[in-house]
Amino acid sequence: MNSAGIIAVFMAALIFPGIILRTKSIASGRKGPGIFQPYKDISVLLKKGSIFSTTTGTIFQIAPAITLASLLCAAFFIPFGKYGALISFDGDFIFFSYIIALGRFFSIIAALDTGSSFEGMGANREAFFSMLLEPAFFILMASFAMATGYTSFTDIFINFYLSGNNFMLIFGLLGIFVFLQTAMVENCRLPVDDPKTHLELTMIHEVMILDNSGFDKALIHLGTYLKFALYGLLIFNLAVPPAWTLPVQIACFLVIQVVLAVIVGLIESFRARNKMNKNPKYILTISGVAWIAFIVILLVGERFIN
Repeated sequence: MNSAGIIAVFMAALIFPGIILRTKSIASGRKGPGIFQPYKDISVLLKKGSIFSTTTGTIFQIAPAITLASLLCAAFFIPFGKYGALISFDGDFIFFSYIIALGRFFSIIAALDTGSSFEGMGANREAFFSMLLEPAFFILMASFAMATGYTSFTDIFINFYLSGNNFMLIFGLLGIFVFLQTAMVENCRLPVDDPKTHLELTMIHEVMILDNSGFDKALIHLGTYLKFALYGLLIFNLAVPPAWTLPVQIACFLVIQVVLAVIVGLIESFRARNKMNKNPKYILTISGVAWIAFIVILLVGERFIN
């Protein structure tokens, strides 16, 4: 990924949460905060110190930094259109998934490190839902690998439009749907979780960070915004042909990020949160959509084993 692509990703992470807030405010008929209000809040947190409970240890103190660092590292594995990723090798999407999982692992054990039953409950839900969601990503990427004949992000996305397969539109739409739903679940947004709720019995991510404060909490929020931008970049690579010029690609990327933010805001404005016992079925449905893409690949490639 060239420097322009990296700058575009961080610009998207900068505006994404504010557009969600503005969309929700307009949908509910309120004036609401400005687009950059989330970063004003983060700037306040960055100026504050962190308070640590006497029951927490080193894991709790280093987890926010490791979580953000894992997401920054993951950004180097995703290409920007025809411009290859900074780090690319065969099967790199597997490493991408597990480096994000590393950050999630530390956030989970940090919640457990507090000794709080509420945070332990949220960590349990986070681990369970992530386990259910993981197959969707791998099934989808395996489908793209079979369709293009490559196993790295850069080669898959560059050759996605060059294969000449008329079914690529179907694969692309299914992939966009799966990546969008994955981003919603990964960031604990509606309908799986409500980031604005204050009822611990139904919270997931927010209950995990109840003991975080100040600088550490700012790092956690920055990681959440960056994760949305990364999944938006994956969707961009499926939606925009790599042959287009760089200025057009950057413009399309920012437009896609704005549209995704508006979609998230509308979903959170008009859709109720699922009952907690319905979430596993909902997440498994995402894997079911990925299986559809995989089966279509098998049918098109005539790879069913007789």
